[in-house]
Amino acid sequence: MYDEGLKWKGVRREDPDRPRPLADAVLRLIWQEKRISRAEIAQRARLSRSTVSEVVGELLPTGLVAETGTGESRGGRRPIILEFRDTAAAIVGVDMGAAHVGVALTDLRGRVLAWQEREYPVRTDPVGTRELVSDLVDACLAEVPVPPPLVGIGVAIPSPVDPSRPDHLSDVVLPDWQGRLGLDDLSQRLNAPLMVENDANLGALAEQWWGAGRGVDDFAYIKVATGIGCGYVLGGEIYRGATGVAGEIGHLPIAVGGKPCICGLHGCLVTLVGAQALVERAHELLPDHPDSPLTGQTITIGLIESSAMAGDTLARKVVTEAAENLGIALAGLLNLIIPALVVLGGDLARVGDLLLKPVGETVRARTLVDLIAAADLRTSELGPRSVAIGAATMVLKEALADCSLFPAVV
Repeated sequence: MYDEGLKWKGVRREDPDRPRPLADAVLRLIWQEKRISRAEIAQRARLSRSTVSEVVGELLPTGLVAETGTGESRGGRRPIILEFRDTAAAIVGVDMGAAHVGVALTDLRGRVLAWQEREYPVRTDPVGTRELVSDLVDACLAEVPVPPPLVGIGVAIPSPVDPSRPDHLSDVVLPDWQGRLGLDDLSQRLNAPLMVENDANLGALAEQWWGAGRGVDDFAYIKVATGIGCGYVLGGEIYRGATGVAGEIGHLPIAVGGKPCICGLHGCLVTLVGAQALVERAHELLPDHPDSPLTGQTITIGLIESSAMAGDTLARKVVTEAAENLGIALAGLLNLIIPALVVLGGDLARVGDLLLKPVGETVRARTLVDLIAAADLRTSELGPRSVAIGAATMVLKEALADCSLFPAVV
């Protein structure tokens, strides 16, 4: 989805110099195959060779497709190979977490050309966050000697996203933002359209296109960070539910009489597994572990993770408890929608098997054996950049569905 208030700039759908709608399917096929001949396009797309030649003639001037070399002859002239130019344009992906901002500049194949990340109190400082996003985008562009034209800016936010108002932020999750994203100036300055989506959904999209979810039609991506979110891929598409905001697994109540949550409920998963909850739990356990390297330190989720991987008993206890609580929630998820795969991403996924093993044990104790046998549990293949890559992928997906959204790159 793209911000209705920020129409795609630099492209006019009625522009006679832009390719016709038929070119969308041909361009997608060239992108998918990377290198392909006109004859193969005609066969795969069930088009006449003359039609393919006409469409390719419209695509070549865009600079997205180039003729490169010749293929093997099958009795006639050697076919000229068409190649999709992955570096013809770039996409900005912004991961605006509750406590950090990450920005990736990618090519048209999801490869990261530049990466910038900073910890920041995003939830409580909207003005500073907007400035930081702009600064990090500029820093990424400065890393590329000759920055290519931008297709767009994808932004992942730690908030439910209403499809009818994608730039509106939840007053419950991000009250200090007063309901508005406020990145209009960045979009206008870079002459690039803005698209907005929930961060967990974009983590799922990234895994589907480039990571652990490739080739899997039904899976769930769980982001375990300051908040806990879930992106569902069902039937090969992101599932948003009837109101567009499915996936708020972090606000599933799992502890009767538990701690209050920002949503107004008590005992939500995020109050037991979110970053702040883990820091608080570490402080509670410190008196019983005086030799822990966390003693005398400013405890952060990063320090807990590092200490757990280094073998610290306190940190491992915190991670194990979090994994068990997460496993309770995942057991319910598996029993209800039976995905083939669950991908764990976000901060806590960095500890790998220290998280996966107790999660798996808890899930197996709370689900049907046959169901678990069909489900795979993994950590993200894309690491901490997954959501930002997903934000860029969102823009790429929309542009491949309508090639008039690509800027002219020649």
